[in-house]
Amino acid sequence: MYKYYYIRNTNNYQMRKSLLIFLSFFCFTHCIQAQEVKGTVTDALLAPLPGVIVSLNGKPTTTTNLDGNFQITIGNEVNKISFSFLSFATFDTTIIGNRVAEKLNIILQSSIKELDVVVVSAGRYEQKLEEVTVSMEVLRPRLIENTNAVTIENTLDQVPGVLITDGQANIRGGAGWSYGAGSRVQVLVDDLPILAADASDAKWSSMPIENLEQVEIIKGASSALFGSSALNGVINLRTAYPKTTPQTKVIFYGASYDKPDETGMRWWGNINPKMSGLNFFHSRMAGNLDLVIGGSTMIDESYRQGENESRARFNVNTRWRNQKIKGLNYGVNINSQISEGSLFFLWANDSIGALRPAGGTSSATTTLSDYTTYRTNWDPFVNYSIDKNHTVRLRSRFFRSNNTNNTNQNSIADTYYAELQYQQKIGEHINFTGGLVNINYSVKSELYNNHKASNKALFAQIDFKFNRLNAVIGGRAEQSALDSIIDDITPVFRAGINYRMGQATYLRASVGQGYRFPSIAEKFVQTNVGNLFVFPSDSLLPEKGISYEVGLKQGFKIGSWMGLADLAYFINTYENMMEFSFAQWGGLVPPLFGFGFKSVNVGDIKITGAEISLSATGKIGKVNATLLAGYTYMNPRQTRYDSLYVKKLGPQLYLGSDSSNFLKYRYSHLIKTDLELGYKKFSGGISIRYNSFMKNIDKIFVQPGLSDLIAPGIKKFRDRYPNGDLIFDLRSSIQLNSTTKVSLICKNVLNRTYMSRPADIQPPRTWFIQILVTI
Repeated sequence: MYKYYYIRNTNNYQMRKSLLIFLSFFCFTHCIQAQEVKGTVTDALLAPLPGVIVSLNGKPTTTTNLDGNFQITIGNEVNKISFSFLSFATFDTTIIGNRVAEKLNIILQSSIKELDVVVVSAGRYEQKLEEVTVSMEVLRPRLIENTNAVTIENTLDQVPGVLITDGQANIRGGAGWSYGAGSRVQVLVDDLPILAADASDAKWSSMPIENLEQVEIIKGASSALFGSSALNGVINLRTAYPKTTPQTKVIFYGASYDKPDETGMRWWGNINPKMSGLNFFHSRMAGNLDLVIGGSTMIDESYRQGENESRARFNVNTRWRNQKIKGLNYGVNINSQISEGSLFFLWANDSIGALRPAGGTSSATTTLSDYTTYRTNWDPFVNYSIDKNHTVRLRSRFFRSNNTNNTNQNSIADTYYAELQYQQKIGEHINFTGGLVNINYSVKSELYNNHKASNKALFAQIDFKFNRLNAVIGGRAEQSALDSIIDDITPVFRAGINYRMGQATYLRASVGQGYRFPSIAEKFVQTNVGNLFVFPSDSLLPEKGISYEVGLKQGFKIGSWMGLADLAYFINTYENMMEFSFAQWGGLVPPLFGFGFKSVNVGDIKITGAEISLSATGKIGKVNATLLAGYTYMNPRQTRYDSLYVKKLGPQLYLGSDSSNFLKYRYSHLIKTDLELGYKKFSGGISIRYNSFMKNIDKIFVQPGLSDLIAPGIKKFRDRYPNGDLIFDLRSSIQLNSTTKVSLICKNVLNRTYMSRPADIQPPRTWFIQILVTI
């Protein structure tokens, strides 16, 4: 028995020993075969991407951490490793286990075209659109071409939250109607201001839409980077430079105005008024020279009696890339236009006279103004990239707006702009931008008399980028002068953050101060159009503002249809806001006994609202689809309001607003949609614009008796259309061959009769035929 027990235990010992040896061998061989692979996943700008799915041989294995790092175990065989992330193209690599590199650095490329949009306006250096700290929209030239926009303002009206009323840009209710004088939106061409020196207004028709890379719109106060006039936002038109392949593009178009639905409005006979035009563009690289040439002509017979326009524009961009001094380039951009015609301002009445000028068409009584304008800007520049981290730019502009007419309103307004800018990239995470600005204005005018003004500024901004966080802080100090009056030095600041929460989700918050010095027109204009008089306001004070915003931007992908959705809540406050107001400003002299309009500081303003916008591109099945859409809600109010409609302001009788403290010439609701569909050689599109009823206008326009002396019938027209305006445009096209596309475009398909401001009917249904040739 003892012997048996000994043998049994000996056998167990041998079995345990054999098992231990087997397990040791298994573990040893397994350790030889199993290896660790580590690495980091970033985007194209080398920013870490957290949450990237790492798959091994088709099976999800792990995800990257907050720093974009990952670690997986692979075998000794051939291993296929895939990296996938929403809005980015999947990256595949093959690794043999015994040939593993120490660390893998994987760069994912965005698969969403909208996410590849690079903008410069937000920080004056290139940034990805989704990473900026403010609300921005980007317009591509394709939308301008497809809708046959005659001027850029026609396309800007399609941008969520943006309105152009009588030439004056209005972003999120920040401006009303003042006939263009004193823009609260800074308008730029290639980052340089293009507002006229006298009225500080945008001359939209002279801007080179035939030569555009893209249009960038910032919503909210941006004075820290762009100075006075950027109180409400910025519109920046960036012109194009040549690609490696030469390109030529020509657009021919013709249009016919349809008969209005309103009985009796048509003043013409059986032949409808016409419009025709041509745009052309050519770009090429010739050795070290980059050259772009463009131009435009247009003739418009107009749907309004007596109003007509013909214009011609030519522009050229040049850039010389110095080969002896690396990083140095210089050149000059030139844009010039001449136009002539007659300007329509007020209707005769709301019925058969809605498209006829007040006072008729005879030279003695008409409110039409015959004009000839010359506008030109010359923009010399020098850029020097000392190395990859240091850049110096010297940019300048001479802009002349010369207006002659038959109504004693001649004006020559010159702007001399110069800016020295320095940028430095500090390490991998910090970008510094700073600069000096000097602007001089000279105005010689029958309308405003002669004046000189200037603006000097110093600005700086620092942008930080750490992993998923982008932050910005900046400021500006500027001083304005007008004739012998020198304003105090005014500081403004801005700050913002943008945090990538993962899966193409970006949360942002920003605050920015704004400042605007009165324009020469607002302070000194003294004129009349028919019985409508405008008085000077030399005691006008500068206005200030602050914009607050929080927003969420989300990238999405539905099949191969991809884009960005953006949700924002905003609060804009203004101090000493300037508005044109009707009162008895002059002496008791017929015909209106001193009544008229004058720019005054109306007090403190608060505008709250929310906006959702959507931009997407890609394919739905076999159909290419591009969408730009948005809804904006606004609540613009005076924070201190006198409920009386008739009140005394010193010795003057002030009629004030038509209704409550809701700001004049604004809307509560805006809806904008543009959808383009394409299949093979065919494409079609629809544009939709809706604005709610304009709640409040100057009471003079609806006051019985007195209103008939200026523009009769405005109240009756408003009573007929109390539900706002819904406008549809349709378009279709066929690509005949590789170079030629023919389009049929119908604007205002439903032939809606509507006003953008009192006594100003917008175009009836209009038919366009467009031929686009690209070589």
